[in-house]
Amino acid sequence: MNGDWLLRGRDGRLSVYLPSGDAVLCRAELGPGGPWEAPPRKVGGDQKLRPGPAVGQGADGYAHLVSWRPTKPGEAGLVHSTHFRPRLAALDWAPIGHPDKTGDRTGTPAVAVDAQGRAHVFVRNKGGGVSMVAQKEKGGWDPWRDLKGRDVQEDLAAVTGESGRVELYVAVPGGLVYWRQAEPGTPPVLEEAVETPVRPGTLRALATSADRTTLFYTDDSGDLCAWRPGGKPVALLASAGPGPVSAARCELDGHDCTLLAQRSSSGRVAFAAYPTEQEAAGAWWTESGPQLPADARVSFTTDEDGRVVAATLSPSTGQLLLTRRKDEPGLALEAWREA
Repeated sequence: MNGDWLLRGRDGRLSVYLPSGDAVLCRAELGPGGPWEAPPRKVGGDQKLRPGPAVGQGADGYAHLVSWRPTKPGEAGLVHSTHFRPRLAALDWAPIGHPDKTGDRTGTPAVAVDAQGRAHVFVRNKGGGVSMVAQKEKGGWDPWRDLKGRDVQEDLAAVTGESGRVELYVAVPGGLVYWRQAEPGTPPVLEEAVETPVRPGTLRALATSADRTTLFYTDDSGDLCAWRPGGKPVALLASAGPGPVSAARCELDGHDCTLLAQRSSSGRVAFAAYPTEQEAAGAWWTESGPQLPADARVSFTTDEDGRVVAATLSPSTGQLLLTRRKDEPGLALEAWREA
């Protein structure tokens, strides 16, 4: 999934989203704190999907999912589903079109949800730029818009700032490009670009203050870097492994911290934390849990009591492992267990 796939719904229950073959599956807690339902349920009905779905969540707790589906030989279109509560069935997949009107899959989509609960879907178009489509406030979708850009790489990182405005980061050869809404409800505009070597498939964005978001990515040397538009990228620490990080803010011992997690090269989950937007304070990895399959990914959120909950999920095995922060100082975690 492009985006955080472990989410807390508005009812306090946690849910996970798992791409599986030509479908997206969902599992949810039966009640806050567990246990978890089994087996997982299909999201959005029986339509066959293409690989690479995306998920985003609004302040209202609703999850928005976007995926490609085949329409006829050699062509595909994007579809959207809303999941209002983890234990309810998600809406059926509804078509939202193609950035070039017709054609095959053009790239992995990304989705962010603004303060009014409107999903904004971004995807690379056949010209190598970025196109977007957004929900209208009273239902339906606006026309597709070409946000321009060129040589955009496959994965995009969409994020909603604390202001409720939607932002987008993309990687291009030798650099990063950044779009941001000037006002809620308006199309994002290209605001800034920076030269930096970026390893493909490692972008993850996070709202880190009232006016700023931070992009995390791995550079060509293997360092995990942080960039906030208006400044220069900063190398934070060596990447624990080859894939993207999961990032979230949480309170640790009374401090606003940014927590990072990644499947390490050893196969375990590595965690690092530092005071939010204070990269100069330094960070270091601490590994936790068992060794995981090579395709395992990690995601985390906070539960209704504000405790960090982390999950790992392997598409090849379907195994879901979870841990929670202990009620003690620091980032001590409970033993990992299978849900």
